[in-house]
Amino acid sequence: MPDERERVLKEFIETTEQTLREPEAQGGFDENMLRQPLSVLGPRPPIVVDPGASVLEAVTRMRESRVGCVLVARVRRLEGIFTERDLLNQVTGPGFDASDLPIRRVMTPNPESLRLTDSIAYALNAMSLGGYRHIPLVDETQAPVGVISVRDVIHYLVRLFPKSVMNLPTLPRQNYAREREGA
Repeated sequence: MPDERERVLKEFIETTEQTLREPEAQGGFDENMLRQPLSVLGPRPPIVVDPGASVLEAVTRMRESRVGCVLVARVRRLEGIFTERDLLNQVTGPGFDASDLPIRRVMTPNPESLRLTDSIAYALNAMSLGGYRHIPLVDETQAPVGVISVRDVIHYLVRLFPKSVMNLPTLPRQNYAREREGA
């Protein structure tokens, strides 16, 4: 069944991508670009864990897959999402043993989810209002079928405007911090 779902998802994405036109050749940004379905972003398949899985297992799967979240599902129905932000805000510190802590205790329950047919604009609005970086994608039975991230939207825009993004002159570093912050 997962192979069938992946095949259907791939066909849907390929069909939708064929409907995109080359925006740079047409003169620039058009709001119809944001009306495209989320499928054009090429969402990756979700990493899914059971609610009883340990935080350590979830984090290990996130690291192995190089993703910022896992979806939590029981009997192929989305129940929650666990992100890097959840890890930092709810798990780190004394008194937590990630190998014994079940993911259901620290996940974000009942996350907002979208469908592959929802628009990019709708997803951006939800991400902006909710402060999300990841949104689960589900099918009509609420089974997880993918995840989109802010990074996916950025990559989409770069694909639409490669010449503009790659050929813009850099601006002087007038407003940048003088000292490096963070890692």
